Amino acid sequence: MKAMQFRMARPTNQLNKLQHFYIDGLGLKKLGDFNHGGYEGLMIGLPDKTYHLEFIQTEEKMELPEPTKEHLLVFYMPDHHEWRTAIARLNDMGFTEVLPENPYWGRGGITIEDPDGWRVVLMNTPGI
Repeated sequence: MKAMQFRMARPTNQLNKLQHFYIDGLGLKKLGDFNHGGYEGLMIGLPDKTYHLEFIQTEEKMELPEPTKEHLLVFYMPDHHEWRTAIARLNDMGFTEVLPENPYWGRGGITIEDPDGWRVVLMNTPGI
């Protein structure tokens, strides 16, 4: 299968807090937003726009799924300085490291929960 783009969409009831976490804290780029038909959304991701996240909320508060400790969004950040800078920004915003369920993620990375409690792993490795 040849796909041109990949988007993962997730509902939230606190779009502004997620924008603050992923853009101001993690350093991702705002790629777009929308407000139509009772839905408000935000697309954020890597600068090339090939892979991105979409967070949506509705005018009415939604019942959201509970994340588990193994629902992970993993970012591979091979540059140690950029990795430490992202961690420091998130820590300064009040987001601190949580113990990963799987000890693998603690070897070369740290795990932080976003405002909705979904886990983000920042790995200081080149990835696959």
